[in-house]
Amino acid sequence: MKTLSAEWISAVSSSFPADFMTQEPHELETYGRDWTKVFAPKPTAVVFPRSTDEVARFMRLCSQHRVAVVPSGGRTGLAGGAVAPNGEVVLSLSRMSAMGSVDPLAQTVRVQAGAVTEAVHKHCEVHGLTWPVDFASKGSSHVGGNISTNAGGVKVIHYGMTRNWVLGLQVVTMNGDVLELNGALEKNNTGVDLRQLFIGSEGTLGIVTEATLKLARVPEKLDVFFFALEDIKAVLKLFLEARRAPFELMAFECLTHGCLEAVTWNLGVKSPFTEAAGAYVLMEVKRPSSAGAQEVLDEWLAGLFEKGLVSDGTLAQSPREARDLWVLREGVSESLFRKAFLHKNDISVPIAELEVFIASMYELFARKYPGIDLYLFGHIGDGNLHVNALQPNGMSREEFLDRAHTADLDLFALVQKHHGSISAEHGIGLLKKDSLKFSRTPVEMEMFRALKKVFDPQGLLNPGKIFD
Repeated sequence: MKTLSAEWISAVSSSFPADFMTQEPHELETYGRDWTKVFAPKPTAVVFPRSTDEVARFMRLCSQHRVAVVPSGGRTGLAGGAVAPNGEVVLSLSRMSAMGSVDPLAQTVRVQAGAVTEAVHKHCEVHGLTWPVDFASKGSSHVGGNISTNAGGVKVIHYGMTRNWVLGLQVVTMNGDVLELNGALEKNNTGVDLRQLFIGSEGTLGIVTEATLKLARVPEKLDVFFFALEDIKAVLKLFLEARRAPFELMAFECLTHGCLEAVTWNLGVKSPFTEAAGAYVLMEVKRPSSAGAQEVLDEWLAGLFEKGLVSDGTLAQSPREARDLWVLREGVSESLFRKAFLHKNDISVPIAELEVFIASMYELFARKYPGIDLYLFGHIGDGNLHVNALQPNGMSREEFLDRAHTADLDLFALVQKHHGSISAEHGIGLLKKDSLKFSRTPVEMEMFRALKKVFDPQGLLNPGKIFD
């Protein structure tokens, strides 16, 4: 593991506040990892800037002394993108959480990168506006991390990915340059949009310190349904019906029975249904407001049962009940982690190919990896599936990981065959860089490396992430 020079430590101590840096073991452990819990954190220090100026001066110092830096937000990532495994210094943005005034005319807000996603939602809600980036980790994820990973979530089917809701960025490069990109402009046709290079680059090109966010109106009347269905194939049929329905679809989430069992066990909540089903769908819709539209919606719902598409269903009668139904979906990932050692994959394929892909995936695991059960959940509406395998009883951790990693190669080959992505929303980080070849061509990889050399010629910023 690398060590920090006395000269560098002295320069940091003399140039920044006394509480700017820590080397306390517990802090190193906490800030050196993310949710993957696969890679051992081994940072040499953690720093906590409060302003873009401090970030810029610190990065300039690190560049001069060739000290590697790992940017850190809420550390909710699942690809090892915020892990510091080789003696890097972690730069935490947790103290940069200020939020500016909401501009109700332009429908924008300027925030620092350490602002928590849910805090931004609440900050804007009083104006009837929201930043429509929403997912289970919104209570701890940071805006900067969302931008750096181009986060997805449960409303992508309606709003799209994070990049759709970022007007401007303030970014600090490895050599300490501060870039102001696009500001609050809706239109700016002046050449290459550098802002988009940093969105989704996982902190490998620069550190996002502030962002001007584009806002949307808070939907007024939402209905939340929870349906029980025979299997995943029935889920896809229901989605087709939902596309034709007389309402605006906000979210269409699914989970298999094993996922629901894990949530009810872990959180101590009850299933809405007395009988188990093969799969479940949580559907959120914008309630029709036109005359007669409610009757049409009621007829549509009745038709689901008449056609045998769903075996049971419930409609939230209050905001409290709606939140309770959302818990059944948003609590899946945490609950699976608690249930057993878990191997996760976050994949996507074109929606038109989902049915064939899922059938082929189940056939593949039944044939080549018997004993490893799959727990599926995800955002069917945008083609994104979270494929989870839990360590079976009686199988050692080493054997399970060996089989899971071998299965990944077959799974990713299947994803490639169906023109999909090996990482729909979690990024590449450390965890998936060896498998990036299944989704990116050699030419694309060379272009990635060329961009890295432009912005970080010494390779000091979040080193080893996405590619070596």
